[in-house]
Amino acid sequence: MAERVLVIGSGGREHALAWKLAQSPHVQQVLVAPGNAGTANSGKISNSAVSVNNHSILAQYCKDHNVGLVVVGPEVPLAAGIVDDLTAAGVTCFGPSAKAAQLEASKSFSKSFMDRHNIPTARWSSFTDPQDACKYIQDAEFPALVVKASGLAAGKGVVVARDKDEARKAVLDIMKDKAFGSAGETVVVEEQLEGEEVSCLCFSDGITVSPMPPAQDHKRLLDGDQGPNTGGMGAYCPTPQVSEEVLQEIKRSVLQKTVDGMREEGTPYVGVLYAGVMLTKQGPKVLEFNCRFGDPECQVLMPLLKSDLYEVLKNTLQADLSSSPVQWLENSAAVTVVMASGGYPASYKKGLEITGVSEMGIQVFHAGTALKEGGGVITSGGRVLTVTAVRPTLESALCSANEGVAVISFPDAVYRRDIGHHAITYLTRTRGLTYKDSGVDIAAGNRLVDVIKPLAKATSRPGCNAELGGFAGLFDLKAAGFTDPILVSGTDGVGTKLKITQACGIHSTLGQDLVAMCVNDVLAQGAEPLFFLDYFSCGCLDVRVASSVIGGIADACQMAGCALLGGETAEMPGVYGPSDYDLAGFCVGAVERGAVLPRLKDIMEGDLLIGVASSGLHSNGFSLVRKILERSGLQYSSPAPFGQPGQNIGEVLLTPTKIYSRLLQPILRSGAVKAYAHITGGGLLENIPRILPPELAVDLDASRWRIPAVFSWLQREGSLSEEEMSRTFNCGLGAVLVVSKQDAQRVLRLLQAREEAWIVGSLQSLKDSPGRSPDTSVLQNGALHGEHSTRKRTRVAVLISGTGTNLQALMEQVKKPSSSAEIVMVISNRPGVMGLKKASMAGIQTRVVDHKLYGSRAEFDGTIDKVLEEFGVELVCLAGFMRILTGPFVRKWSGECYRLEKLVFSATLLVLCANLQKGFVNFTHECNVSLNPQEEVDAGAIVVQEAVPILVTDTEDSLSERIREAEHRAFPAALELVGSGAVKLRDDGRIDPEQY
Repeated sequence: MAERVLVIGSGGREHALAWKLAQSPHVQQVLVAPGNAGTANSGKISNSAVSVNNHSILAQYCKDHNVGLVVVGPEVPLAAGIVDDLTAAGVTCFGPSAKAAQLEASKSFSKSFMDRHNIPTARWSSFTDPQDACKYIQDAEFPALVVKASGLAAGKGVVVARDKDEARKAVLDIMKDKAFGSAGETVVVEEQLEGEEVSCLCFSDGITVSPMPPAQDHKRLLDGDQGPNTGGMGAYCPTPQVSEEVLQEIKRSVLQKTVDGMREEGTPYVGVLYAGVMLTKQGPKVLEFNCRFGDPECQVLMPLLKSDLYEVLKNTLQADLSSSPVQWLENSAAVTVVMASGGYPASYKKGLEITGVSEMGIQVFHAGTALKEGGGVITSGGRVLTVTAVRPTLESALCSANEGVAVISFPDAVYRRDIGHHAITYLTRTRGLTYKDSGVDIAAGNRLVDVIKPLAKATSRPGCNAELGGFAGLFDLKAAGFTDPILVSGTDGVGTKLKITQACGIHSTLGQDLVAMCVNDVLAQGAEPLFFLDYFSCGCLDVRVASSVIGGIADACQMAGCALLGGETAEMPGVYGPSDYDLAGFCVGAVERGAVLPRLKDIMEGDLLIGVASSGLHSNGFSLVRKILERSGLQYSSPAPFGQPGQNIGEVLLTPTKIYSRLLQPILRSGAVKAYAHITGGGLLENIPRILPPELAVDLDASRWRIPAVFSWLQREGSLSEEEMSRTFNCGLGAVLVVSKQDAQRVLRLLQAREEAWIVGSLQSLKDSPGRSPDTSVLQNGALHGEHSTRKRTRVAVLISGTGTNLQALMEQVKKPSSSAEIVMVISNRPGVMGLKKASMAGIQTRVVDHKLYGSRAEFDGTIDKVLEEFGVELVCLAGFMRILTGPFVRKWSGECYRLEKLVFSATLLVLCANLQKGFVNFTHECNVSLNPQEEVDAGAIVVQEAVPILVTDTEDSLSERIREAEHRAFPAALELVGSGAVKLRDDGRIDPEQY
C-alpha cells in the first residue's frame, strides 16, 4: 500500500528529496512543510502549513493524515529533538536523535569525539573566553587560522583567516559582537589544513554505512573561489580527485569509525552522516560533521541515485543496509548551480519576479521562492534556485547547467559559472606518469606491510624472530634444537576455492587453508614445520582484503607452530582482474635424519590404517564443486542442505582446512607411525599409495569413519561414481597413518584425546588383494558407525569450587562421539556456584558437599567418597577444587584421580611481569595435568604438559588469559588419555611407559 511522506524544510535540498521520493511506487503523496513554490502542487508533491516547531502538533498531524514516514531536511529540527519526539509519539521519522545530532550541533563535542575515537582531524582547542582563544592563535605551533562557532550557524559559522590578526578578529566578531548569536558562545580554533575539500556522505543504520558518491561544494560567492563564505553556491558529483581507494579509506577511518564510536557510546547513529573532508598529504582529515543531507550536495546526489529513495530510507531505519546495497548511476556526472539574490549572504531584496523557469529542459530545484498572488513565482530568500544537469561527463553537465541558468532571470541574480573547476583542472592536467598510473600502488603496498608486521612478529618461535623487512629471512636450526637435521620443503596453493572466497567476500579463513596445505605436506615426511612464506598476487591491491588474508596466514602459522618469515605481494594489473587475487605458500621444516617418513622397510602386511577427521572439503576438488553447484541452481547464499543449521552453502564450503602439526608431531616423534599420508589433491585413491611399498595394497572400510554430509550431497547432485568421489575428495579423512597392530590402540587413543580418529583399514599383500577403491557408499550422511557407537565410556566425576571454566572444557570434550569418557556427576564444596548451574544446564547430576558443615577433613572426604560410589564413578577430576584431600581418599582413588596444576595468578604473575620489565624474557609458564596418587598438593605423574611462553608485551591479564586457554586444551586431553586407558600408573606411582 502506498504511503504518505512528509518532508520537513523549505530549501532546494527538501525539493530534491520530495522530487526523488515522489518517483517511488511506494509513495502516494509527498507533503513538504513549509515548502516553497517548487513543492506547491507539483504532481504527487504539495505543501503543508503544519507547524514543524511544535512537535506535539506535528505528531498529531501525521496521525490524522496517515503520514507513514517523516524525512527531516535541516539541522535545526534535528538538534531540537524532532526525531526523538515523533518516534516517541509512534511516528516513523528519518534522521539522527538529538543526542546523535550533537556531531553537528556542537563543534566542541564533535572534535572531542574524533579525538576519543582516533578519527583523523585538524589540531584544535575550544574556548568560552575570547582572550584565551586569541592567545591560542598567537602561540600555536601551527597555523591556527580556522575559527568556528561551536553551535549551528546555517552553514556560515566558519571563518578561514588569512593571518593571525584576521583570526583574532574573527574570534571577537563571533564571541563579543555575536555575529552568529548564541551559536558563538563557544568557539573552536583549529589548524588550517591544506588540500582539496570534499563532501563524503553516507547512509547509516547504526551499524552499517553505505557511502554516497563524493561531491564537492563551492562555498565562496564568486568565481575563482572569491568573495565571502555562503551556504553553498553549487556542487558537482562525483569528484574525480577521490579515488576508489581514498573513498574506501574515508569509509573505514572516518564514516565507519564514527558510526561505531557513537554506538559504543550508547548513541546509535541512524540517518545521513555527512563528513566534510580535507584531502591532505597525510591522508583524509575531517573538517566537520553534518547530520543530514548537504545543501546543495543533495541536489546532485538525488539525480544520481538509481535506487528507490523511499526503500533506502526504510532499509536504513530497519537496520537492513548490509543486505540491500544502494545503487547509483554509473558513467554520469551531475552539476548544480545556485542562483542567489543580489546582496547575499548579507541583506537582499525579496519579492522579485522570476521568469524562465517553465522554459527549462533540465531540473530546477526551488529554494528561496514563493508563489505570487495572481500567479507567477517570486524570490523569498538568499539562495533562490538550483539548476541541476546530469550528463555523461562533468564538462557537459556544467555546460548544460550554465545554459539553464542563462534562461532564468530575476533582478540582480548572482551565480557562479565555474562550478566543478577544480575537477576539470584535475582531469585536464598535464603531468608525468607514475607507477600508480600503470595500476601499481606503492603506498598501498607500504600500508599493507605496516599492517602485517605485528602479525608476523606474533609468530616468532625458537630459531626465528619473524621480523619482516629484510631481503631474506633467517632461521637458526641449532636454536630450534636440531642436531642432525634434514630440511623438508613444500609448496601449494588453495586452488579454485579462491573463487568461492571472492564471491562470498569471506577472506579471513583462506590463510588457514594455505598454511594447512603446505604444513600437512611437510608433516608427511615426519618434519616439524619451521617457517612459512606466502605469495599474494592481485590485479589491484585492496589493503583491507590483503590484510585479512595475510592475517589469516599469520594466525594459522601460530596454530601450526611455524614462523611467518616473509612473503611477496605482487600487484599485476592486466594479469588479474581488479578484484581478483591468487595465493601460494611455501613451508620449510626439518626432521632428524633417523626419523624421516615414510619408513618403507618397516611397513608390512597386516599394519593398520588410522584415519584422522577432516573438517570437510579442505582445499581440493573445488572446480568440480562449483560445477555441481552450478548444475543444482543453488547460490552460495542459499541455505546449506548440509552442515550446521543456519549456515549457507558458501559458509560450509569455506570451512578451513585442518592443520595437523600440533596433533601429530608428538605421535610422530614417538616412532609409532611408519607413514603418514596427507589426503589432498587426488583424494584417497592417489594419496595413500604414495606412502606404501609397491607390493602392498590398502583395504579401507568406509563404514568405520564419519563422512560429512557435504560429500554425500555432492555425490548425489553430481551423479558421481564412488571412484570419482574417492580420487577427488578426502571423503572425511584429512590424514591417514600407518601403524603396527601393536601400536594401533595406543596411537588411536592419543589422537582421540584431541580429534576424531578411527581405524579405517589395513594393508594387504598385492597378490592377495587385486585392489579396490574405498567403499564410500556404505555410510549415510553424517552417520557414525564402528567401535565408537558401542564402546563403553569411563564414568567421570568432576570436583569443583567455583565458576567451572575448566568444567566447561571437559563437558565440551565428552560431547564428541569419539570421547572415551562421560561426566556423570559434578560435586562442589560450595553451594550456588556457577559451575553447578553449567552442569545442570548440560543435564549432569550435581551435588553440594559443603566443607563448612563437617567437623573434620576425613568426614568431608568420606561423604564425597559415598557420592562417588553411589554413581559408579571410575575417574575423578579435580577442576579448581579448593580443598586438600586426605591420604586415605587419595590412596583409594590412586590412578583414578587427577588435577590441573596452575599458578596463583594474583601473586606469581605480577612477579613474572615485573621481571619482564627488567629484560628477562625467556620465561615460560607450564600448565600441567597430573595423575595424583599422593596426598601432597600438585604432586603426581604428569600426563599432559603445555608450555605457555611469556611475552615481553604481556600483562597479568593477557598472560592469565593464555594460560586459561592452555588449561582448556590440556585438561580435556588428559581426560581422554586417562579415561581411555592410554595412560596408566605403575605401582611406584609413575606412568607406565609401555602405555604412553
